[in-house]
Amino acid sequence: MADQPAPEIECRLCTVPPALHSQRLDKVLAVLVPEFSRTYLQQLIADGAVRRLAGTAVKPAARLAAGEQLEIELRPTQQAMAFVAQPMALDIAHEDEHLLVIRKPAGLVVHPAAGHWSGTLLNGLLAHHAGAARLPRAGIVHRLDKDTSGLMLVGKTRQAVDALVRMIAAREVRRQYVALAHGLWRCAGELEVDRPIGRDPRNRLRMAVVAGGKPARTTITRLDGNGEATLVACRLHTGRTHQIRVHLSVLGHPLVADVLYGGKPAWGLARQALHAIRLDLRHPVTDQPLSFEWGVPPDLSDAIAAAGLRYNGLHPA
Repeated sequence: MADQPAPEIECRLCTVPPALHSQRLDKVLAVLVPEFSRTYLQQLIADGAVRRLAGTAVKPAARLAAGEQLEIELRPTQQAMAFVAQPMALDIAHEDEHLLVIRKPAGLVVHPAAGHWSGTLLNGLLAHHAGAARLPRAGIVHRLDKDTSGLMLVGKTRQAVDALVRMIAAREVRRQYVALAHGLWRCAGELEVDRPIGRDPRNRLRMAVVAGGKPARTTITRLDGNGEATLVACRLHTGRTHQIRVHLSVLGHPLVADVLYGGKPAWGLARQALHAIRLDLRHPVTDQPLSFEWGVPPDLSDAIAAAGLRYNGLHPA
């Protein structure tokens, strides 16, 4: 068999700016090379592909001084090669010069990761507009789990991406969900769940309510229910991984079909019963007030009806 040509390696020379003086190497790289994930950059460090100009390999926690120069070998690992344009039919609720609002179907992975190196929303965004290749994560500023459907914000310019990240951190983007959960709901009115979330120490694939976790707050409102199932509206005040799934599970009401957190497939639904139904925000560039809503998709709507419940389109404003 003929030898395969060696993959091309891009070598980049970067200077640590004054604003990043005394910061950790991994954090510096996340700013200097924003088009790649931190996981990929950390792998480069582990592989010895990041060096000080003098030729010394460094560790992720190494503190750097302003003016230091770094030589970075951007090697085409499996993850790096995943950042390629792949045309796909995006369901777009809104698009302008700076902003995209996507209707993400259940089953679509948002960002390349182990087991899903292609066919992701990121791949589709890279094909959708040329500017995506110059943006961190192609403009993705928040995520939905693979099996969660709903509305997603995507920036199309660096100005919009930076503004959206700030707005989400400042809780200026209102995100609402509809969820179908197991069990009889015994709480009256709105329920404020304010419990910290971190990695489950007993199962690294899960998140859990843990002491010392990151603050996580969800407002939950009952919409309908019976002895077997409850339909709720959830408003996120923070955006922790699996936040709604964890909070409902710890209350004893796991999402229908959310096997990871104790739910079971039921009423014809085989994916977790969670849908991001509404977004409210001010435009990240023009400051115009914006509201977007995407009704409950057919698979979840059919499950709600099969459970003997009714969703009449009402949810907290």
